[in-house]
Amino acid sequence: MAKIAKTVRAIDLYSGVGGWSLGLKLAGVEVVASYELWGPANETNFKNNSHQAQTVDIRRLAVDDLPSEIDIVVGSPPCTQFSYSNRGGGGDLADGLKDIICFLTIVDHLKPRMWAMENVPRVAKIIEKELEPGGVLAEFAHLGCVTHVVDMAEYGIPQRRHRCIAGNFDIELLKSFRPAAHAPTLGAVVTALTANPVVDPLYGLSIARPDLIDHVEEDLLSAEEVRINRANKMTHTVYNSMPFPDPMGRTVRTITATCTRVSRESIVIAAPGHIDAYRRLTLRERASLQGFPVTFQFYGANYGQKLRMIGNAVPPAFSYLMGQVLQGRQAEDAPSLCHAARNLKRPKPIPRETPPDRAGARYPANRTFKFAVPSLQLKSGVRFELANNCTGDIVTWGMAFYFGTSKAIHSIPLSEETAGCLDLAASPALKAAVAPCLERIRHFVENADIANMQSVWTHRRPGGTRAFMLLDQLDETGSAMAKVIASHSGEASRLIEAIILHHHGASATALPGLAKLARNSATILAGLLIGSTVNPLLLSHACSGHTQKRRTSI
Repeated sequence: MAKIAKTVRAIDLYSGVGGWSLGLKLAGVEVVASYELWGPANETNFKNNSHQAQTVDIRRLAVDDLPSEIDIVVGSPPCTQFSYSNRGGGGDLADGLKDIICFLTIVDHLKPRMWAMENVPRVAKIIEKELEPGGVLAEFAHLGCVTHVVDMAEYGIPQRRHRCIAGNFDIELLKSFRPAAHAPTLGAVVTALTANPVVDPLYGLSIARPDLIDHVEEDLLSAEEVRINRANKMTHTVYNSMPFPDPMGRTVRTITATCTRVSRESIVIAAPGHIDAYRRLTLRERASLQGFPVTFQFYGANYGQKLRMIGNAVPPAFSYLMGQVLQGRQAEDAPSLCHAARNLKRPKPIPRETPPDRAGARYPANRTFKFAVPSLQLKSGVRFELANNCTGDIVTWGMAFYFGTSKAIHSIPLSEETAGCLDLAASPALKAAVAPCLERIRHFVENADIANMQSVWTHRRPGGTRAFMLLDQLDETGSAMAKVIASHSGEASRLIEAIILHHHGASATALPGLAKLARNSATILAGLLIGSTVNPLLLSHACSGHTQKRRTSI
């Protein structure tokens, strides 16, 4: 009599909407139970994966309440404290490690044959360090934990999603699945979801286009939103440049849990059928790029909840491969994802559509503005920028100059004092050469409605001078002046050296990045001259506007 194969049993910790669970299920693993604190995610998991999804704080979960005879433990402890997107990487690491300790405690108690944990790449080094003698994870060193950072695009996910996968599994077995993996491009996913019927670009499932939930397009980005998104990506004041719009011919950047209509992280595509128009991705496009089948439904109460559900999930198309690896199945023996998913159906009831974000009509009175002047920006954070300051009684506008390194940022005040020093030290020939450019920008600022620019920027009044109009004028002047100064490069280097010495004194020669300023002396001097010319005028506008408002109110 033939032996009946034993069912492989698993639990899913910090399960979210069940990305791990769905992948394991498709790989033939029985997910006995999953555990997650957030109720809406648990509802989504339960309705899609049809297993016990417990709403529980895992930090308070008693190990004696866990099921027995578990072969596999998987999960994704919260990454918030470890992510570089949280306060620039300044999260509470000790608090984040509490969840990893909880996860490993459960693994140690259940003693599964295999286990795997997913998190952001930074966690790999943290785990390695803390597993060493004296570390907070040292008591779990016997679990055989090895950390790996993988790019899920190499495993067929249409997204360059780098993640730490830690556990006791065979990484070489996982790598053996890469040759057969072919990740669709962003354009292929977007196009696939426009057809009728829609054929899932990863799973091959077919669904009538009207039945596709969460595929409502947002309003097209306004001209201002396009401008901000482009600047955030291409001329960010600190970070390196990235493409705008996102290229359709390759896999997409990382899908995140939160994003706004104007952010560096937002994925923005050219809107098909429109000229020079752009939009963000729909929820369904994001879900497909995150490796979910079109049959999977998200039971969030609003748009933001669904964004969070999708962005925080483990791509099921990747966890399907992990399901094969955790069972020790060879790549050539594993069914294709399309074959494994052929019987997937949409759960019932179908969730309601949640309206997407709308364009902001009005913003807080202290809405900030900080953008680099494109022609006066160099890589590695060396830049001139235009910004407002909303911390005082009146909103002021001005240019600033920053140079150095990420760990040692320095500046030179763009003030009347700096203007006077440069004028005193410059040759008559150089002053004559730059005079027309300075006169044009001076004329623009003197005639601009700077006093009301904040009201226009916050959409509290129409017309007047817009902040981006001023930024464009600074950009054009910077480009023109740098070309003029290029023929005076020797003098420009000398002037820059003198002004740094004037403001930084004896420590000037030890400042980082001076060689870079010398190599780009025409651009740097152009920015110093422009900034020290316009800043006193901008401040004068703000003060006079404030005085006029006080007189009117009296």
